[in-house]
Amino acid sequence: MTRRLLSAITLAVLGAASGFSSLAHAQSAARQEIRVSSNASDIATLDPHRATSTADKSVAQMLFNGLVRFPPGSADPAKLEADLAERWEASADKKQWTFFLRPNVKFHGDNGTVTADDVVYSIQRAADPKRSSFAGAFSMIEKVEAVDPLTVRFTLKYPDAAFLGRVSNYHGGNIVSKKAAEALGDKFGNAPVGTGPFKLAEHVTQQYVKLAANDQYFRGQPKIGAIVYRMIPSDSARDLAFASSEIDLMQGKREQRWVERARKRDMAVDIFEPSEFRVLHVNRNIKPLDNIKVRQALAMSINVDEIVRYVGADVAAKTCSVVPNGYLGVDCSAGEYRYDVAGAKKLLTEAGFPSGIEIKSIVSNISAQQPIMEIVQSQLAKAGIKLNLEVVDHATYQAQSRKDVSALVFYGAARYPDADNWLNEFFDSASAVDAPTAMSNFSHCAIADNAIRAARTEPDANKQLALWKDAQTSIHNDVCAVPLFGLKQVWVHAPRVKYGYDLQGALNLAPPITENTTVTAP
Repeated sequence: MTRRLLSAITLAVLGAASGFSSLAHAQSAARQEIRVSSNASDIATLDPHRATSTADKSVAQMLFNGLVRFPPGSADPAKLEADLAERWEASADKKQWTFFLRPNVKFHGDNGTVTADDVVYSIQRAADPKRSSFAGAFSMIEKVEAVDPLTVRFTLKYPDAAFLGRVSNYHGGNIVSKKAAEALGDKFGNAPVGTGPFKLAEHVTQQYVKLAANDQYFRGQPKIGAIVYRMIPSDSARDLAFASSEIDLMQGKREQRWVERARKRDMAVDIFEPSEFRVLHVNRNIKPLDNIKVRQALAMSINVDEIVRYVGADVAAKTCSVVPNGYLGVDCSAGEYRYDVAGAKKLLTEAGFPSGIEIKSIVSNISAQQPIMEIVQSQLAKAGIKLNLEVVDHATYQAQSRKDVSALVFYGAARYPDADNWLNEFFDSASAVDAPTAMSNFSHCAIADNAIRAARTEPDANKQLALWKDAQTSIHNDVCAVPLFGLKQVWVHAPRVKYGYDLQGALNLAPPITENTTVTAP
């Protein structure tokens, strides 16, 4: 049974999603639609608690809301504003948070209005590792309860500096319909029900996803009738479709040369935050990288400035720590690894490898990774480190990277912008890829566990910053990873597209399309 047919049956039987009437169809058809394409070959899920890829998140963000939200065009936690909650209060010790919901906010279809029970259900679901990919982000919640139909109270185990961000319109903070999610179970990702400005209309596997305007959206009727996300994984095919006005908004290549060519072709280029932080994780489970001198030699063999010059000044920013630039808690006092080929050779000799070493890395064939790893390969060779690259498709790279088969794991990600999220996922030993609570600690780093965990529960902001600093210094000295650069998001839009806001950032890594977005006919 195809996904399209499954979704159609599910919607018809359960009434859980779009609930289109002929009038709604006519209203949407009378408005212009916007056509979008990323580099995805398909959408895996539109369940906001399972959507982890950029392609999935960029579509799901149109369907859901959080208690609070990042304003459209912003990725700044200091600018969080009311969303499904009209207002909120925090206790003096910041361990109890109470949210007061907007009344009469309607879910898509015949699924009623948002109540405190939906919020409690959604957060408990987001915190459940069996139903969510973001469960770890909610570990500080002791209890969430409905005080009355429009009031929700959270009790935390300890103060959390990033708590508002956790209940925002990002990852697990999105609120789902309890009625629809319980009825659909594992099929919710095929027929998602939220409160956003658009609702799922159709998904044709490996061809397109269509969202239709939600004319009952609490912020007002969208100005466009539909969004069509076309699956065009080929960069050249996507460029051609944009040039021929078959698509209005597309993901570009995060390469300086591509950006410069696009500007010469009068494309409206959007370069925005957050950067996807590129890090080279050093896997100490693979010999001889268990030797600190070998790890130090490897770090000294990498010329980060050369890599950044290759990527380009518009799209790349050199980083100073294993925590990304701009994140709350980033600390650069440990300094950079010094590029010194002669020094690297000396360290290898001291470690017992005067003739050098040979290691292997599984590498994705995507344009954002393979060329960078080829540069790293060339740089390491100068110090006597032979890096064998096994180039595979991106899905295989993701799977193999979590099986300890790569001595070096090149990984890029963007997370909620505070140090705890990054340190917890990538450098706490509980997050090692072979641990029961595995996340993305590819290096099996454990040196900073105490500081990372103490910072997570530290109520004093200054002491928390000091602990994050200690963690970053320890990780640097132990060479758990070599920070490279932040790669900014690159999209282009046709001049006929008006976002309706100033695009400075987007945590879901794609320009959000809102009720105020407009597009005129080509």
